[in-house]
Amino acid sequence: MDGDSNSRSEYQSIAAQFAAAKAAAAKKDFIKKQTQSQEIPVDLQEQKRRASFTSLHLTTLGFFSWIFLLHVLGIYFFARGFLLTRLVLNHKSECASPSLAIPHYEQGSYSTGCWYPKTFDKAIIVIVDALRYDFTVPFREQPRHYHNALTVFHEVAVDTPHKAFLLPFIADPPTTTLQRLKGLTTGTLPTFIDAGSNFAGTAIEEDNLIAQLREANRTLVHLGDDTWHSLFPGYFDANLTRSYDSFNVWDLFTVDNGVTEHLFPLLEPANVGKWDVIVGHYLGVDHAGHRYGPDHPAMAGKLREMDEVFRRLVKSLDDQTLLVVMGDHGMDSKGDHGGESDDEVEAALWMYSNKGIFGRSLAEYAIPPATAKIRPVEQIDLVPTLSLLLGLPIPFNNLGAPIEEAFIGRDGQQWSNLAAVNALTGAQIQSYQCEYAVARGFEASTTSGPQLLLDKALILWERATSSKTADLTPIRSASQAFSDYQRETLNLCRSLWARFDITSMLVGIGILCLTLFAVLAYTKFSSGEYTNILPTLLFRIASFSVPGILAGGAAGFLISSENILDFVLLGFVGGSLLGCFSTLLSKMTRLIPIPSSLWSSIALLFTVLQAIGFASNSYTIWEDEMLLFFLATFASVAVCSSLRQATLNDRVLGLSQSFTFLGLTRLASLSRLCREEQMPFCRSTYYSSANSSTSATWQLLIPFVIALILPAIIKSYYEGTRSFEGSAIFWLGFAFRMGLLGSAILWAIDAADNGKWTSFDENVLHTMRIVIAQVVLAVAFGVGVTTYIWARPCVRLDKISGLERPLETTAKPRAVIILGYANVHGSRYFLLLSCWVLAIALLQKPMGAGAVALLSWQILALLEIIDTNDLSQSSVGPVILGLLGNYYFFKTGHQATLSSIQWDTAFIAFKNIVYPWSPLLVVLNTFGSQMLTAIAVPLLVLWKQPPKKTGLLGDVSKAMMNYILYHAFINLTTTMWAGWLRRHLMLYRIFSPRFLTGAAVLVITDIAGILVALGGFRWNMIGNAEVFGWH
Repeated sequence: MDGDSNSRSEYQSIAAQFAAAKAAAAKKDFIKKQTQSQEIPVDLQEQKRRASFTSLHLTTLGFFSWIFLLHVLGIYFFARGFLLTRLVLNHKSECASPSLAIPHYEQGSYSTGCWYPKTFDKAIIVIVDALRYDFTVPFREQPRHYHNALTVFHEVAVDTPHKAFLLPFIADPPTTTLQRLKGLTTGTLPTFIDAGSNFAGTAIEEDNLIAQLREANRTLVHLGDDTWHSLFPGYFDANLTRSYDSFNVWDLFTVDNGVTEHLFPLLEPANVGKWDVIVGHYLGVDHAGHRYGPDHPAMAGKLREMDEVFRRLVKSLDDQTLLVVMGDHGMDSKGDHGGESDDEVEAALWMYSNKGIFGRSLAEYAIPPATAKIRPVEQIDLVPTLSLLLGLPIPFNNLGAPIEEAFIGRDGQQWSNLAAVNALTGAQIQSYQCEYAVARGFEASTTSGPQLLLDKALILWERATSSKTADLTPIRSASQAFSDYQRETLNLCRSLWARFDITSMLVGIGILCLTLFAVLAYTKFSSGEYTNILPTLLFRIASFSVPGILAGGAAGFLISSENILDFVLLGFVGGSLLGCFSTLLSKMTRLIPIPSSLWSSIALLFTVLQAIGFASNSYTIWEDEMLLFFLATFASVAVCSSLRQATLNDRVLGLSQSFTFLGLTRLASLSRLCREEQMPFCRSTYYSSANSSTSATWQLLIPFVIALILPAIIKSYYEGTRSFEGSAIFWLGFAFRMGLLGSAILWAIDAADNGKWTSFDENVLHTMRIVIAQVVLAVAFGVGVTTYIWARPCVRLDKISGLERPLETTAKPRAVIILGYANVHGSRYFLLLSCWVLAIALLQKPMGAGAVALLSWQILALLEIIDTNDLSQSSVGPVILGLLGNYYFFKTGHQATLSSIQWDTAFIAFKNIVYPWSPLLVVLNTFGSQMLTAIAVPLLVLWKQPPKKTGLLGDVSKAMMNYILYHAFINLTTTMWAGWLRRHLMLYRIFSPRFLTGAAVLVITDIAGILVALGGFRWNMIGNAEVFGWH
């Protein structure tokens, strides 16, 4: 029994053990199956979260793109009514139909002269681009490099006044080459809207001097600037013509050498019968101005070269050839042009002939004017002068007057000749005036003033021509009366072409206003509300747009079929805005937004004060100083706020970064490029001097200092959150620094080339610059952006076991420390911003590169201020970024003027113009600071955010909308003030350029915000989610 009992007990024990083991195994299998069954839902959940983010992100991009489109349409409608245009008449002057009969001459023959006896059979017309008048007259008191180098014109005019005369030649703004060539060949006034086509010239179809020459079967030859071929395609003899690219401002010699090389062989006896008119266009003086500024040895060298060319040319002329040398415009103190300052419009005109037919009406006129303010002539006056001297009809649209010195005769008493040409010109202008009034539907009262003067002139002309006396008084009176008529008609046309399309302007302002309200309403929703409302909002915008487009098309068809596209666009705008407001207003709790904190009040106050100030021309002129005040005020408030922080660390960090922000703002103010209206109360420091466009030698150290210090500064901010890990080490520690060093070397080579410091060939140095620039751009956008897209978060895992802890006596499982965890989003996104910092710093002059580095540092300081004060949801951050962008626009050597555009940037990475890359380089140079601040906007939300932070897309889009709201409000107010002050004396010098600048900044920041900031934010989220998952 005992044996059986023991056996049974042993069996039960084994069975119990087996059962326990079986239960444990079953439990283990159950847990394993449960775990496996949960793996699929986790993956599905991640996929759903990623799909939801992608869908919402695309919807966000769609909404921002709609806002961008409305901005473009608003600017378009306003600009179409604001930027002046004129109606081009297709009428042509005919040789056989003179505007007025003159006594004792049979008109209507090209061989003897169509309207007036032909004086010359041939002509050589030479344009020395940017030949300013003071380059041609002697200067004795502290002369600059551009003085006393080109002396031939003044010498010959003084020594042989019957063979030559030199006069100031005043251009009508805008002073861009394309518009000036139009005026010099048609005799008409340019309009502001033409300035935008300076780099895309279209053929001149209206009546012009070149067309009249071809109509007369004259053989035309062109040498030099290829802009002429854009304006007059097919007009020039293909076998003799030589054209050259006109936009490479780094090249001072290719075009000029080509013109000289091919010009003089044409003057040899064997070739003189092959041509009738030669048009030569030298570019070296203009390019020397753009590259170096006028007060530079290179400018003196080019002027001396031109002096030699024209001395040689004078010796080569025969008696039947007229030589005309002129500047198409001048240049400002930095060598740029495009505006309406005195230096930009005051060109020179020199005419020479061995016939000795020129004269002066007064003895004191024998000496050329000492300044351009004395006895100037309009550039459009060249058209009737050359037409009549060459025996051609005056082009139909001409508004210029004959130049007195060319017709007054050698003795200065041939008033009958001068009266005849003034009468012919007056009659031609009267024909044009009548046709233009009919085409525009003007009432008779509009032209009644000039018509009375013409009637008086015709009466005096009839009396003078019928008089048999030797008294010159009647003929002089008639000549003066026709001149008075011409001047009055010119003033009338200027006023007529200054008529604005108020309706179109109001439509544009209305679109900008309504878009502003839509953006403002959008910013009042929280990120959670934004997520829920955005899909519905975009759907309604799209659905309401369709009937709007159809209604607009129908209205255009019924009202004005010629403007049907405008009606369609208006229908789209109206329908989409109706869909937007029908959604947003129904969700809003209050229609009028009220600032909820001190910081929001500051943001609103800064924006409104800046916008109001643009109504003042003095405020607009000194805008950079006003921005300095706003930024310094913000830093001061941040200092006070930091003192109230709860913890010592926050107080110390807040104070240090606030003072850093203030100090950097003041330091950046040392970089300054003064505009003409600021003188003499401003001193330029951006270039080596106020009369130069090259950097001072000491400024070349700035890029090297940047390469040494800026990566270390960025690293210090990363180390504050232990984020200098992963890709940050490679990109910021090595590639970014090497790119900055390459940029510094590039500008050192450029300075060596400009100053002729080495014996290396100029072409070799230029090639080195191009290669370095392309390598740095490849590092920025190739290596840098690729690193950003594929980079893992800037974190590192450290494992620490319990035995490594001094107070522990027993081993515990290893603990994992994630270095950089607290700033996962911000540290990774900043890599994208640094790529653009590198590219934009490369495209700035050394002083501008220093400003870009300060801006980068200042953005980091602002991020810390925002974080310590918990302002990531406030509008103050985006507004301060907007102020910083505009402030550094001025600190990188720019002003709200056309002449401050640094066109030579197009050739930093290319030898010739390469579309679209060359214009893009100019855009990056000009608006780089605004682009950087637009790209930095997501950092206001992402800085020091852990990976599990939710609602980031909504917060980032709200911050971006606040940033766009700032620029939209600035653009709206500059637009409104430009429209309101459209009759102001300073409209085209101050208010119109500021409107154009504001419009360009809004469009560019919209594009940068959508494509780079919001697009880059998506890659930031994907990169972090691959490690930490979607949240």
